Amino acid sequence: MIQGIVIGIDSHNVSSSLSIQDSLNELKDLARTSSIKIIKSFSQKQKHPVPGTYIGKGKIDEIILFIQENPIQCVLIDDDLTPAQSKSLETAFNTKVIDRTGLILDIFAQRAQTYEAKLQIELAQLHYLLPRLTRLWTHLSRLGGGIGTRGPGETQLEVDKRQLSTRVNHIKKKLEKIQKDRHLRRSKRHQTPLIKGAIVGYTNAGKSTLMNRLTKAAVLAEDKLFATLDPTSRKLKLKQADQVILTDTVGFIQKLPTLLVKAFYSTLEEVTDADFLLHVIDVSHPCFEEFIQTSNQIIDDLKASDKPILYIFNKWDQVSAPNRIKKQIASFQPNICLSAKCDTHLEGFEDAIADLLAPFKKTLTFFIPYKRMDIINLFHQFGHVESIDYNEDVTIKVTINEILAEKIIASLYK
Repeated sequence: MIQGIVIGIDSHNVSSSLSIQDSLNELKDLARTSSIKIIKSFSQKQKHPVPGTYIGKGKIDEIILFIQENPIQCVLIDDDLTPAQSKSLETAFNTKVIDRTGLILDIFAQRAQTYEAKLQIELAQLHYLLPRLTRLWTHLSRLGGGIGTRGPGETQLEVDKRQLSTRVNHIKKKLEKIQKDRHLRRSKRHQTPLIKGAIVGYTNAGKSTLMNRLTKAAVLAEDKLFATLDPTSRKLKLKQADQVILTDTVGFIQKLPTLLVKAFYSTLEEVTDADFLLHVIDVSHPCFEEFIQTSNQIIDDLKASDKPILYIFNKWDQVSAPNRIKKQIASFQPNICLSAKCDTHLEGFEDAIADLLAPFKKTLTFFIPYKRMDIINLFHQFGHVESIDYNEDVTIKVTINEILAEKIIASLYK
């Protein structure tokens, strides 16, 4: 296994919900997911990164000494580096330097399973590489002559950039077609009058394990960050013959790179398209409250915070002080505590979803033309028909979730 070190800046940044040590611990988890063993952490207190080198000269000298005395193959940085910072640190440390976005891109590249996910990752990698490519060839461009001539470095840089730009455009066209096909599938799915829920939360919270327990799906569930990249949807049968569609989504993380937000917007679309959210939290983690804050911020950025949300405090079997934790989570309502892996307290899950959706269940009256008896059948299938009268139209009074009723009635006008 490759050995490495992690470096971060303690800037007391209020935009980050984690302390520097917690943030570096998360970077270590990312490293483990990418098969890198971290043997030491370094941090420096400063308000902003040093423009040319990220950290100060004294800290660089300290790290150089450590690298000289230990077999280090890579250095991981807990922020995004500029191409200049990356080059300066690689020169100083004489070893590979990987920033946070580069590491996450590498993990995503390993984890991508579907054709679309692989294209999205490649596109993000190319956007990440382009500005660094310019820096890579800067030293060769100086070899060029005067007016009317172009140096070999400049020529090669232009060739490389043109090839990458061509590939970027090619991938974008492929993704556009895939996205059109997905929108078509989604519109067909909308014709199925089922309420949709999205399982969201911080990475490694146990979302896929919960999905597997509830729906008997075969979603990859590992004790690693970003085990799931591709959205998986399954039907879940609830009590009283109610059914919902659940979709597992990619995990959230603090300092989520903008490149990846754009790359996986299609996955995150499942969150905006859902009727309700199941927010899964690893309650055994000491930073679970900060993880909730990060996840809620991303949900808010997706303009999905107005949806009904059930907080699912997972891994309850690993909690050592349940009474104290219950006081901490009291403000996150509605909630349920369970262990998806051990099947602990799962029996109350269906009731929790029913309670979440209960405010949307109403008794409504509709006037349906005789030629649309299929609509009547759907009301019988998904609601409780209180009364039905056959006059000029069919007058039906039904107790049903209004979200579901809207989906059924929408099919009248298609």
